[in-house]
Amino acid sequence: MQEKLSSFSIKHWSDDDRPREKLVQKGQASLSDAELIAILIGSGNKTDSAVELSKKILASVNNNLTELGKLSIAQLMQFKGIGEAKAVSIAAALEIGRRRRGEVGGKITKINGSKDVFELLHPILGELPHEEFWIIYLNNSNKVVHATQQSKGGITGTLVDVRLVLKRALELGAVSLVLAHNHPSGTLRPSTADKQITAKLKTASQALDIQVLDHVIITEKGYFSFADENML
Repeated sequence: MQEKLSSFSIKHWSDDDRPREKLVQKGQASLSDAELIAILIGSGNKTDSAVELSKKILASVNNNLTELGKLSIAQLMQFKGIGEAKAVSIAAALEIGRRRRGEVGGKITKINGSKDVFELLHPILGELPHEEFWIIYLNNSNKVVHATQQSKGGITGTLVDVRLVLKRALELGAVSLVLAHNHPSGTLRPSTADKQITAKLKTASQALDIQVLDHVIITEKGYFSFADENML
């Protein structure tokens, strides 16, 4: 039995079927998603090689890496041959990829419109399973002074502390703000609570000569802009 199990370990495959060697010889771009995941898990199960098992895992999410990144450790462990260590390796690798996209978005230093807000924050917010509310603080040239998470878990007037938002704006010398939050459900329609907190922050900011330029709702596949829709 042990001999049968070990035959599905990558080190026992023929040279043409070994993704680690393929990566070294031809570069990581030459590997399929399944081959990359196979390197992470190292071995398959009694009936599937690591690549075959990886293909099954990918098939369960329609070969969508974004959806794969949303699977919990427990969900990954439902696949025969995936224990906690392998599940953690997959989750960690996908999280690194998500953070790398965030670094790319972080190169945006000036907000010229809603698209810039989306490109800046989508790598951070687009795939989250929960809601987060962010504030982007801008100077008089619309350059990003600071961007920070204001609240996590929902959007209501009690979770977004207007006083803290404006206190931080004064500390940073910001002259305008952009509000942003995500909708994990994928809907791009602003809720009543979204409209209320936008109005509340806009009114409070005006008293300090600070302008709210936009409120952008971000989903995995798109965004909604209050400014673009003339709702500010």
